[in-house]
Amino acid sequence: MDDSTFKALSRTGTPGRYAAFADLVDLAPAAAFIRDSDGRYLWANHAYAHLYGTVPDHVIGKYIEDLDEPAEAEQFRALDQEILSRGTPVRHTLGYRRPDGSAGRAVGHRFPVRENARTCVAGIYVDVTDHLRATVQWQEAEENLQALRDHSGLPCALLSANGRVVEASAAAAELFQVSPHDLVGRRAHTLLAPEPDLDRLHRRWNGLISRRTRRVETSAVLVDAHGLQRRAQLHLTSIGHSASRARHVWAVVTHQSLAHEAHPALTAAQIRILSLLAEGSSNGDIATSLHLSRQTVDYHLSRLRHLLGAATRPALVARAYVLGILAPRAWPPRSATAAHPLSTV
Repeated sequence: MDDSTFKALSRTGTPGRYAAFADLVDLAPAAAFIRDSDGRYLWANHAYAHLYGTVPDHVIGKYIEDLDEPAEAEQFRALDQEILSRGTPVRHTLGYRRPDGSAGRAVGHRFPVRENARTCVAGIYVDVTDHLRATVQWQEAEENLQALRDHSGLPCALLSANGRVVEASAAAAELFQVSPHDLVGRRAHTLLAPEPDLDRLHRRWNGLISRRTRRVETSAVLVDAHGLQRRAQLHLTSIGHSASRARHVWAVVTHQSLAHEAHPALTAAQIRILSLLAEGSSNGDIATSLHLSRQTVDYHLSRLRHLLGAATRPALVARAYVLGILAPRAWPPRSATAAHPLSTV
C-alpha cells in the first residue's frame, strides 16, 4: 500500500454521522494517531503532527523510525506490541524529543482499534511539557521565596485581602512571641496597638486592596503576646491583582524599636522636645523654638523622664530612639511617624 492510499484513509470512508466527530478529533488539542502493527501511520491529527513540527500529510504513511530517534522508536514499537498482545488500553507517560531538540513529556492512553479488518494501535496524548516546566519554575520560585522569607531575618507576613495572616516568617513569629503556626490565621488588626494613625493606615490599606496604590511605607505600633509594644517601620506591597482587587499584601518589618510596656501617647510638643534634645538644643533653645516658658519645658522634661524611665537627658534621647519615638535614620531628629509618612507608590 503506497503513501497516497494511507493518506486517503484519513479523509474518506467516514460515515456521515461520524463526520463531525472526525473533524473534532482532527482539530482537537490532544495529539492522536493510529498506527498499524508494522509501525506505519494510518492517521494522525494536527496536534500530533505539530509535535514533530509538521502537518498530518507528512506523517501519514511514514514509519516510527522516520520521525523518531532510534532509541525512542524502539520504545514506541515496544509499547505498540504490548497493546497488540494485551488487547487492552494502557495509560502512561512518555518522553520524546521535540523539534527544537529539547525533551518533551506527554500523558495519555494507547489502545487497540480495528481498522480495515486489522488490529491497529491508537494513541491520544496531551503534551504536558510546558505545564511541567511551569510547575517546576513555580516550585523553585516558592522555594526561593521561602528561603528568603525564613533566612533574611526580616519579620514578614503574607496577608489576605481581608487582613488575615496567610504566611509568616520565623522572625515575624518571634517578634510577636508566638509560634508561626499560631500566627497564621490571626487578623492583622489584633496585632496592632490602638493609636490615632490607625485610621490613616486603614485608608491606605484599602488603597492597596483596591489597586489605587501598589506599595505603602509607614509605621505602626505592634503588640506581642505578652502585651509589650514596639514601633515598627512597615513596607506593604500588594500582589495577585485581579481586575479590581489585590488578593494579598506582603508586610515586611524593616526596623523595630525595643519592646516596652504601653505608656500614654506623647503629645506633639513632647515629641518635638525630644527631637530638639536629640539635636543638642539646650532648655533655653527649646523654650525659644517652641515659644514656651522655661518652666513649661522643665515640666515636660520631668514628665518625659517619668514616662520613658530615663533619669538624664542622654538617657532620655536614647530611650526615645530605642522605643521608636524618634526615627533611627533621620536627621535632623524627628518623630518616627513624621520621618516615614504614609507614602505610596
